[in-house]
Amino acid sequence: MRHYPLWKTLSLIVVTLIGAFYALPNLYGEQPAVQITTVSGDSLPSDFGDQVARTLKQDQLPYDSSRLENGQWLVRVDETGTQLKIADALKRAFAAENQAARYTVALNLAPRTPGWLRALGGRPMALGLDLRGGVHFLLQVDLDDAQRNALKRYLNDVPTLLRKKDLHYRGRRLAGDQVLLSFGNPQTRAAARAAIAGDYPELALSEASDADGAPQLSLKLSSTEIKRIDDNAVEQNLITLRNRVNQLGVAEPLVQRQGTDRIVVELPGVQDTTRVKELLGATATLEYRAVDTDGNPQLAASTGDVPPDDELFYTRQGHQPVLLKREAIAAGSEIVNVAPGFDQNGQPSVNVRLDAAAGQRMLHFTERNVGKPMAVLYKETQVVTNYNARGEPIRERKKIEDVINVATIQGVFGSQFQTTGVTNKEAHDLALLLKSGALAAPIDIVEERTVGPSLGADNIRQGTLAVIVAFGLVIGFMALYYRVFGLFADFALLLNLVLIVGSLSIVHATLTMPGIAGIVLTLGMAVDANVLINERIREELRGGKTPLAAMDAGYERAFLTIADSNVTTLIAAIVLFALGSGPVKGFAVTLSLGILTSMFTAIVGTRTLAHYIFRGRKLKDLPV
Repeated sequence: MRHYPLWKTLSLIVVTLIGAFYALPNLYGEQPAVQITTVSGDSLPSDFGDQVARTLKQDQLPYDSSRLENGQWLVRVDETGTQLKIADALKRAFAAENQAARYTVALNLAPRTPGWLRALGGRPMALGLDLRGGVHFLLQVDLDDAQRNALKRYLNDVPTLLRKKDLHYRGRRLAGDQVLLSFGNPQTRAAARAAIAGDYPELALSEASDADGAPQLSLKLSSTEIKRIDDNAVEQNLITLRNRVNQLGVAEPLVQRQGTDRIVVELPGVQDTTRVKELLGATATLEYRAVDTDGNPQLAASTGDVPPDDELFYTRQGHQPVLLKREAIAAGSEIVNVAPGFDQNGQPSVNVRLDAAAGQRMLHFTERNVGKPMAVLYKETQVVTNYNARGEPIRERKKIEDVINVATIQGVFGSQFQTTGVTNKEAHDLALLLKSGALAAPIDIVEERTVGPSLGADNIRQGTLAVIVAFGLVIGFMALYYRVFGLFADFALLLNLVLIVGSLSIVHATLTMPGIAGIVLTLGMAVDANVLINERIREELRGGKTPLAAMDAGYERAFLTIADSNVTTLIAAIVLFALGSGPVKGFAVTLSLGILTSMFTAIVGTRTLAHYIFRGRKLKDLPV
């Protein structure tokens, strides 16, 4: 038998150790936990642990541990009954101290993985909705509303352009999916059409006449612009919904686009659909306002005496009082685009673009206020659940109004400007807030499902049983039919299962029932490569080759066939992942990983075992 490359042996050892290490956290399981985070995303106070401990001691509630983990406070318990009691006690305590709006208390399942294993990056696979239980929403975005809002902007922006170019129009109105402009003569209409086409190439222009025969110009959104508006509306709603879902403190939430106008929201472990619907439907907006530099915000905060033209707000960071003028310069609905960037000095900034009307107001304001501060005000209406003395929930609407940024006006600007004076992280965070402050278009819940935790546990048991049964049947067949080489295949199959679990844990993919189906299918397909190898060895033996030569030839000549069959399946799995939705993606992920690991274990794993078991022996036959 020829010399066996050392790198193959080393690669098998290294891959096996890495796969086993990252698969190990899945053996520890999970335990119920209560998770507390801040609504704003800020860090928890330094004395927060003492506050939680006082509450639990006062109510005499047992717990395993209470500590900060990954920026979230986790109280681990032994059973779900205690979990619910602790969550209710903490909510009542926060409500009594007027802190209910600051913290989010959520039920969760925390992994029991030891600290040393977590420190090295070991973490269990995430379980999907069908395995852990939770809520599923299918939301539909009203794209017609987004297109109507775009036409309303053009209804204001285009006349502003015509006035600048001294082109007079007789009237304007919104009619269905178009903006109609009336003119006194065809010559003015022709000049207006040329001007509009130059500044707004995204509009489709056509000439018409009104009921009186006066020249008209019809402005419609082009098909390309409609697609851009629709995509932007869905993407902005995705960002907004992700930010809102994060307030629930749910582990592994799924918020993704489905089709052209729908969004799927899946929250594993959540059973309170009312709270979720309240959060998803919450309204928010942003306003640019002037800062009153003559007033005394500290005095106004302490005395409650606010100047008549001002309003008192507080900064999100530090909770410092700020006096802002009542009249808004621009509101969130007038923000066309926003992105983080850098100014002329290379410092972080936020680039903002407003529509024409808001840009004109901003231009007039900045001309008179260079060197003065301007604030970004975030306003949101939430439904907050408080508890009375008897522990009964009381739902109340609460307004949240935070100043998220105060910056100095460096020069005169209008529709496009930069907000500076922020760090690179703050620039990205501020851009995200500006983008996700409000939904770009209304959403409707078209489908709602709740999966109970007991059903999720049943799915896990059934899925695990399916894997065990499939694994046992394949192992038994291979051992009986191919004898020692069948045992090699059984080792490869076991290693393949470990590598799949380890790979899923490394990439932190979410395991669902279709994913378990992909694992079961992979176990069956993984044996195909060993069957091809073993049958090829048998053919070489029947052809008169020596046992060791037949083994070498069997592995070499079966390689191309194995590669061809697995590559075609892998291509199909990649297409499923690229084009499929949630459950299909879960199936495609496990199938893809299974194909890669099965090729490695079949070609390298069994070959290495055969080499070290049969090397140096004088064989008359092979046990295959």
